[in-house]
Parts: sequence; C-alpha cells; structure tokens
Amino acid sequence: MNILDQDILLNLFQRHYLFFAGCVFVLALMLTMYLTPKVLWVSREKGLITEVNHRSSHKVAVPPFGGVSFFLVLVLVILLLQALRESNTGNNLVIGLCFLFLAGLKDDLVVSSARLKMISQLFAGIFIVFSPELTLNNLQGFLGIYEIPLILGYGLKLLLVVALINAYNLIDGIDGLAAIVGIIISLTYALVFHVSGKEYFVLISLAVSGILAGFLRFNFSREKNKIFMGDGGSLIIGFMIAFLSLKLVVMDIEASVIYHSLLPENRLLFALAVLFIPIFDTLRVIVIRLGNGNSPFEADRNHMHHVLLDLGLNHKKASFSLGAFNLLVIFCYVLGSQFLNNWGLFYLMIILIGLSAALFNYLKKLGAKKIEERDLVPGE
Repeated sequence: MNILDQDILLNLFQRHYLFFAGCVFVLALMLTMYLTPKVLWVSREKGLITEVNHRSSHKVAVPPFGGVSFFLVLVLVILLLQALRESNTGNNLVIGLCFLFLAGLKDDLVVSSARLKMISQLFAGIFIVFSPELTLNNLQGFLGIYEIPLILGYGLKLLLVVALINAYNLIDGIDGLAAIVGIIISLTYALVFHVSGKEYFVLISLAVSGILAGFLRFNFSREKNKIFMGDGGSLIIGFMIAFLSLKLVVMDIEASVIYHSLLPENRLLFALAVLFIPIFDTLRVIVIRLGNGNSPFEADRNHMHHVLLDLGLNHKKASFSLGAFNLLVIFCYVLGSQFLNNWGLFYLMIILIGLSAALFNYLKKLGAKKIEERDLVPGE
C-alpha cells in the first residue's frame, strides 16, 4: 500500500482528521530531528559557523543553518497537503519560501544587504497577498471601519507580511526564544482554525510548530550538537506566521463557533495579542533607537531578551519567561474580550503595551545596576 497515494491521504484526512493532524505534527517534528544533524555535520565539515563577536550572546562558534531543514520540511509537508485539495495557496507558499530561504541562506553564508532581504520579502509577500483566499476589503467594524478599497487591502496585507517577517527575525537573538514564541503562535492559531473549521490551516500551523519543536532539541544543545536557525530559518518561519495571521484576519467562520475574542471586529486585536512579543519588541527597540538619535536599523542590546540576560537569566530561562509573558497577554485579551467591546479591547491592548514598556524600562535599569555591581566585584 502506498500511503502517499492521493486517495489514501484524502480518505485518512476525511475519516480520521484528528489522527491525520497529529501525524502532520509528528512528521514535521521527526523530519526536522532527522535532517538537522545532517545539516550540522556538513556545516562543521565545511567550517560554516557563526563566529563570536561583541554583540554575540553565545560564547562558542555555532552553525547558523537550521533554516535548511526548516525549508526542506516545509516544502515536503506543503506539497504533501496539496493532495487534499483544501487550498490553492500551497504553490504560492512554496514560491515565497524559496525567495526568502535563498536570501536568508546568502546572509548566513556571506551577509546579505538589507536591500536584497527587503526585495525578497516583497516578492514573497506578493505571492500570497494576491491569493483569492486572503482577500481583504473589509475590516468588519474594527474601530468603526468597514469596507476599504481593494488596493488599500493589498497594501495593508503586504505591509503586515513584511513587518511580521522582520519582527520575527529580530527576536531570534538567544537560544530557544524564536522557536518558543513561534510554537505558542502557531499552536494558538491551530486551535483557532480548528474551532473555525479551517482544517488545512490547522495542518499548516501544526507543521510549523512541529518543525520548531524538533529544532529546540538542537538549539538548546551544547557544543557539537548546537545550531541556530539563522536568517534562512527566521525569515521563512516569519513568513509562515504572517501567512497564518492574514488568514486569521480575513477568514469567515460559522456563527456557532464565534467567541467574543474572535468576533470579526476583534480579530486584528486578537492577532496583536498572539503576536505580542515580536511586535512589541520591535516597536520598543525602534522607539529607543530613535529616542537616542540612532537609526532604527542600527543593531544594539535593547531587545527584551537582552534585558533579561543583563538581569542574570540564562538563555533558557529568558526564552521561557518571554514565552510565558506572551501567553499572559493572550490570556488577558481573551478574558477582557468577555466584557469589553472593540474599543474597550483596543484600549486594553494600549494599556498592556504601556505596562510592558514600563516594566522592561525598569528591568533595563535594574540590569544595568547589576552589571555595574558585578564589574565592581574584584576578580570578576
């Protein structure tokens, strides 16, 4: 029996959907765990490693090519799911992934220009924003806004894709953080798509979370088994998260499964809550850089994970702490959605952003004080 036969896959999907979904997660996880050691071996044999510099949060040279296994697994899973004929966006996704993977891989090998990466992001975004499944011409009452011109919808979608790709790329600064946040985002989306009856997008979400779960085992490893996802990985995972976020915003769902947090006018705010860590961290560092008179694209140590590292947390504790913080924001939003209307939720998110900014500003000062005290201790 050929388990890859289209009729067999369709029958399994239709009759045993939850089992099929579990298999997709396990397949993505196992393929990632199988391919990553191969990528590691080649990287080390060829001396393709990231050297330690003054901004590095690691102390040894590590290969940055986890994205190679990400790309291979994503393409394999997406092409496999094409047999289900549940969505027409699979080919568009693969093309977009190719643009971003090549640009990211070049950056991991020899450093790409910001211009090349931006062009690749725009091309990748174009291949999904024009998908009929992702049409955005109505904000469904978000802040009182309903129908919008189709051309404006295209512009907003492209802006969202590019912004989320870069935001996710920016949080990939310490071991485990990008993977943990990506797992939280993709599993939350998987749950939402499940209750909304969007099975194909459940499978895509589970594939992303399976890949990141398999990668964590190596990202948290030491010495020879350690690997970073690199730009080749963070760009394509950011692209997949952007794609799933677009679907969340534009999808139609049955009245029987509409919860307060998922009402059409609230979905942009729900996406903000789910994507809180990458969006807030990006906005925060841009404001700090501009406030200091620097370019918003100039690298520094003002990210949330840098703040936690300066407090003395190791990579694993800092990553799980920020993951828990993201879950707390989602919980606050869902709880608030039971009592607040769209404007109330908008103000709730503004308050959460303000409180988060104040918290990390305080932690930043506390971390600086601790570093100063450690520097004054003889022999350290």
